[in-house]
Amino acid sequence: MRFLSIARKTSTLHTFVPARRGFSVSSIVTREFHPTPTDEQGPLVGIRVLDLTRVLAGPYCTMMLGDLGAEIIKIEHPKGDDTRAWGPPYAQSVHDLGDGVEGESAYFLCANRNKKSVTVNMKSEDGQRMLHDLVKKCDVLVENYLPGKLAEMGMGYEQLKEINPKLIYASITGYGQTGPYAKRPGYDVIIEAEAGLMHITGEQDGEPVKVGVAITDLTTGLYTHSAILAALIKRGVSGKGQWIDCSLIESQVASLVNIASNYLIGGREAKRMGTSHPSIVPYQVLPTKDSFVMIGAGNDGQFGKLCRRMGLDSLAEDANYRSNSDRVKNRSKLIGLLTQRLTEEPTEFWLDKLTGAGFPFAPINNIQQTFDHPQLVARGLVQEVEHERVGKIKLVGPPVKYSGFKTDIRLPPPVLGAHTQEVLEQVLGYSTEEIQRLRRTKAVGS
Repeated sequence: MRFLSIARKTSTLHTFVPARRGFSVSSIVTREFHPTPTDEQGPLVGIRVLDLTRVLAGPYCTMMLGDLGAEIIKIEHPKGDDTRAWGPPYAQSVHDLGDGVEGESAYFLCANRNKKSVTVNMKSEDGQRMLHDLVKKCDVLVENYLPGKLAEMGMGYEQLKEINPKLIYASITGYGQTGPYAKRPGYDVIIEAEAGLMHITGEQDGEPVKVGVAITDLTTGLYTHSAILAALIKRGVSGKGQWIDCSLIESQVASLVNIASNYLIGGREAKRMGTSHPSIVPYQVLPTKDSFVMIGAGNDGQFGKLCRRMGLDSLAEDANYRSNSDRVKNRSKLIGLLTQRLTEEPTEFWLDKLTGAGFPFAPINNIQQTFDHPQLVARGLVQEVEHERVGKIKLVGPPVKYSGFKTDIRLPPPVLGAHTQEVLEQVLGYSTEEIQRLRRTKAVGS
């Protein structure tokens, strides 16, 4: 199997050829009872994932694996993932399930589609034994406990690889498995502060601010997701599993991209610049008569088109603004001239005026306007599903489209423990008597 990568502005083509020919999905899926994907199904059909994660980074990662067809078995404390209690808002119950729960947290619903929920007391011997049985039947385990915590419960990598040598074990932590900060808990906003992101986010003369969503968690989930896919491919060649060590702090620093490179290569310390760009002008949010508009003129040609559409033709030929370097040098004066013209007319005027000009621009949409965006509506990003407790709900679906298969929400975010019986019976093959015993001892939820 070959991978061909073609990037703009380069004449280099990169190929990757695995060490062994004849690679196929069947060489990844090693257990006889798993199905083989058809052309219409997701590529991870037949892959089973044991999900020991909570909150966002880990659940986001496993949700994406589920979108690709993997069976995700989410192990929850009998009280549930922390985010089940993070609200309001809640989707209110329309079906009484007899458990006294009146709704489902919007936060939990956003990151847990295409999963099955099993409630387990991981501190009990029976609970740990049941999890060991599950490990034998899983391809991947994803966890986000403090380093060493799962090993205390007999669920560390070194312990589980003896049970299943082909297991891919992915750990998500704040700081990684080694180093002086390894034992510290990791939180998105703390890492934003500690790893440079908050320092560069906010207005130039204002206080540092966090990004509007938990972007460090999401980035780490994405990195872990791709690492698991790579490990599955590697296992198809080597037949061996491995331990993936992914941290919030390293994922965040890796995401600093050009800001990090500016420091490492040029010794340039970064600073907050609001929505403006340190190396491109104009490339920022600018005020209009009634609101704001984002304008990006990334090269000299685009800047000339912007000036002509705004009726400022002379600026394009002004020696102070002729090249991007000139515009960066004279940023303040140029932004003042553009702002003066933009504030003479409302945003709708400028959106009509700039359409088709050949450079990027956009209004600053709120969340309602975002979901009403005609492009998102046409692409069908939002999907409606039937939830066991709260009825019909709308969720953001998988954002990637594939020509060979369709990514849908096959399973709504699960009710707590909804699949405990199913997994014990159908995956583990436990008898009715054994399941009843586990419930009596509270090793699993009722």
